[in-house]
Amino acid sequence: MSTNKGKFNGKVALVTGASRGIGAEIAKKLAVGGAAFIGVHYANNKDAALKVVDDVKSLGSKAVALQGDLTTGISGIKKLWTAFEDATRSELGTVHLDILINNAGISPAIPFEETSIETFEDVMNVNLKAPYFITQAASPFIRNGGRIINISSGFTRVAGPMHTIYSASKGAIDTLTLALAPHFASKGITVNAVAPGITATDMNEDMLSTPEGRAGAEAFSAFSRVGTTEDVADIVAFVASEEARWITGQVIDASGGSRL
Repeated sequence: MSTNKGKFNGKVALVTGASRGIGAEIAKKLAVGGAAFIGVHYANNKDAALKVVDDVKSLGSKAVALQGDLTTGISGIKKLWTAFEDATRSELGTVHLDILINNAGISPAIPFEETSIETFEDVMNVNLKAPYFITQAASPFIRNGGRIINISSGFTRVAGPMHTIYSASKGAIDTLTLALAPHFASKGITVNAVAPGITATDMNEDMLSTPEGRAGAEAFSAFSRVGTTEDVADIVAFVASEEARWITGQVIDASGGSRL
């Protein structure tokens, strides 16, 4: 693991979708950098979230697992944010936030003609409604110089015929990122998106489980390999750091040069 030692000393963070994959790796990067407290959100896999909490604590940061099923829309969002408020008030004596990582996402592979309204609503609830309203809830508590980072996708610039809802939701995230950047700028808060390509996570497990699938995934990148969670988390950690203070309203490609 590369070092970010000291970059996040005293910072309070919330990472959605942090029980596994990219979100879990981001939480650990923040802990390596000295974050004071990290909220580790999960939807259903409590054991995985608690493992991340243990990892974060072993790196010297306080952490708590926060449950919220974001497919339920506003009720899940409110549950998560209330849990974060309660946890920070209990641990820190006050509610504040420095780094918000809107990472949670779902990406069902479904042909366009077979997409149901229920699936559409689930994806939009998790991938768009949650980042929008979690950010809205967090807004009064984000301290000057804070960071809001939305996880986008390479599918906003490369066609994904089996991922039409996911692609649309991430396109909306890119536009939301742009729109929110000037809104938060007066407090020195940056708003950016990071767009991974094919990454070795549970979301892509089926695709990568066969030699043919892995070979096809590797062919997407200019480096002829599949991205790792650390590849993406390192970029997110940079965007979350003080070094990225002059970057806002941007979508930063983290796809390893996919389809160049």
